[in-house]
Amino acid sequence: MEASSTGGVIDCVVVGGGPAGMVAGLLLARQGVRVTVLEKHADFLRDFRGDTIHPSTMKIMDELGIIDRFLKIPHRRMSTVSVAAPDGETVFADFSQLPEPYNYVAFMPQWDFLDFLAQESEAYPTFELIREAEVTDLVSDGNRAYGVLYRTPDGEQSLAARLVLGADGRSSTVRARAWLAPAVSEAPMDVLWFRISRNSGDEAPFVSTGSGFSVVAVDRGDYWQVAYCIPKGEYGALQSRGLDTMADRMQSAVPVIAERFRQEITTWGDINLLSVSVDHLGRWYRPGLLCIGDAAHAMSPSGGVGINLAVQDAVAAARILAPCLRRRQSPPVSLLAKVQRRRELPARIIQAGQVKILADLYPKRIDEPYKTPKSAQLMGRSRLLQKTAARVIGLGLRPEHIK
Repeated sequence: MEASSTGGVIDCVVVGGGPAGMVAGLLLARQGVRVTVLEKHADFLRDFRGDTIHPSTMKIMDELGIIDRFLKIPHRRMSTVSVAAPDGETVFADFSQLPEPYNYVAFMPQWDFLDFLAQESEAYPTFELIREAEVTDLVSDGNRAYGVLYRTPDGEQSLAARLVLGADGRSSTVRARAWLAPAVSEAPMDVLWFRISRNSGDEAPFVSTGSGFSVVAVDRGDYWQVAYCIPKGEYGALQSRGLDTMADRMQSAVPVIAERFRQEITTWGDINLLSVSVDHLGRWYRPGLLCIGDAAHAMSPSGGVGINLAVQDAVAAARILAPCLRRRQSPPVSLLAKVQRRRELPARIIQAGQVKILADLYPKRIDEPYKTPKSAQLMGRSRLLQKTAARVIGLGLRPEHIK
């Protein structure tokens, strides 16, 4: 088996080049930790990934002294999250009430965010990013991880490391190979993703809802990234009705998208189904290994909070583990457990909200007539609840700092 280009034993191998993995790589490298990030794709260009950058993440960029460069990346700012419904519009979260200057959510294509993190990380000599490197297994003695095996276009490789950091998402190879089994809760909806062209001047509500569906439309400049949310398990029933049914139902809520949908979406193959699940690990670690982000606690797309939680996990892990790794020591299990203790409760509370509280906002059947949810009525009347929702979504229940 060929040796890695890094050679020898590095301090940390991060599996997965998403927000959690790239933030962890940057923060560890700037503290002198020898870190390699393995990303299985050749680039970060993938559709249907979260685009939200929350105030807490911008605060981290500020603490790193790179916020000015970050804000030069084209993005769109949103101060309130509102839902357009047949009986009117309801504000659910008012970020303008948060402390300035980051009292908004920034919408930025995730690939731009990840490219930015990669560029910033490459300024540190202890950082390495290897693309087209798909991790296939752990190097372990059964309980302790000593590194990873991965596949590249040049063949199989191995990489020895004092810590394996699993940041490879809800279908994590790391957690599967470490025999860390998640407990699964069903989210109240599934999501159909598709792209629709957008002309200059086109406008659509960010969130719309109607009978048996809700729509999230992300403005990507020359196209819309659309999430069409349906009741859990109802995809087959919707398919039996045909694509025209989707278009007809969107017509009253988002007519510009409905018209383009009729023209541009010709088969179900043009639509990507995300079967939404919410899960969490009972234990995030084994000796020599730690999972963070969706690998530790897969979130529903509701509120876009998964990215925020993943970044906060990465910040906490880097802060807690870097001193040990910098001394060229493998972090003891007590430190890995400390990361989980720090980050588990915020994730579990948000997941409970996504599964139970937010379930009231989603229709239960695709033919269910629209009725204003009680939670929407309550949120629409309370500025305090709108501010609280903005704080939970934008800052999180336990904001992290790099020091």
